[in-house]
Amino acid sequence: MIHHQIATMKSYQYIIDYFENSPIIIQVVWALSCILLIAVVILTIYLKKLRSRLRKNEKTVAEYQKEYESDLITYLYAGNEEAEISAEQQVIIDKLRSCATDEFKRRVIVSTLLRLRNEISGEMADAIQKLYFQSGLIIYALKKLKSRRWYVVVKGIRELTQLRVKEVHDKMGVFVNHPKKEIRKEVQLYLVTLFHFDGLKFLDVLQTQLSEWDQIQLLEVLQRFDEQEIPDINPWLKSKNNSVVAFALKLAKIYNQFEVKDALIDLLSHQHKKIRVDTIHVLGHLQVVEAKDILKNNFDILSQDEQIEFFKLLENLCETSDESFLLAHTTNQNFEIKLSALKIIKILAGEKFKSLKYISTDDDYIKIYEFLEYN
Repeated sequence: MIHHQIATMKSYQYIIDYFENSPIIIQVVWALSCILLIAVVILTIYLKKLRSRLRKNEKTVAEYQKEYESDLITYLYAGNEEAEISAEQQVIIDKLRSCATDEFKRRVIVSTLLRLRNEISGEMADAIQKLYFQSGLIIYALKKLKSRRWYVVVKGIRELTQLRVKEVHDKMGVFVNHPKKEIRKEVQLYLVTLFHFDGLKFLDVLQTQLSEWDQIQLLEVLQRFDEQEIPDINPWLKSKNNSVVAFALKLAKIYNQFEVKDALIDLLSHQHKKIRVDTIHVLGHLQVVEAKDILKNNFDILSQDEQIEFFKLLENLCETSDESFLLAHTTNQNFEIKLSALKIIKILAGEKFKSLKYISTDDDYIKIYEFLEYN
């Protein structure tokens, strides 16, 4: 035994001597290796504990979900005609109100409510929303709206949206022009999801930019509803906020708002080129004939993008009186305009199109003509 201890001590001493007599670079490598080894051991232990804790939390959440789901189902079927709230329902309300004071349990209750709310409809869905108020859960959501942390406010708005809480509409107004875009986006979705086209009234006071992605999301929500009657979009087409004008143009096209043609024609002189181009596109879609002569008479001062869009409009609104104008642009330097001009002439005056085969030796012209000739 003593000999074994002596041998071990000699081994340790040998390692120490080896380390001390090694070049500095070797010492550094060994030191780093030891540090990394210790770090790996510590991280392994931490991850095992974390995994164990997560599994325990998942199990706890599953147990609470099962319990609360049972309570909610009991609540839904425990009503009676004699009283607005039965004694059995009151017991469940009191229990949920008590559990809601614990943040962890409150999150589980809300997630269970949301899951049930998405699975049912009609009177039962209304009962779930009513329970949300009775249990005091809405108080905690409203507290989130007052938080200084933007992501907490977002969670609060999202929760109110998912549970269809229309009663807090007035409280959302303060967030319409909030400096944080994530909050503005959630408010917009709340208003449109719950109030449909009426929810778009926030556009009247919107001072910040409505991004292209925000516009797409709002349109996607609106198109879920069968109702097709939309409010007067004239004020939005005249807005000083260019993103509101752009969104109103999309509404005009999707919902065929021919009655706003005068406002659309006014937009042809808008200071921003993209809005002018989009306006021409919408006018073409709505087949507003009055716009054609205005654009044709001002063609030379239009930007190239506007000119291209105008020729797309002409494809829907061309008449024999446009023939000379079209002929003048069959040799236009722009490929798209040249293509449109020849395409329209072929439709409008087939014989005239045949006579144009050799009027230009330009390669693009020849390719376009040959393509249209056989298609």
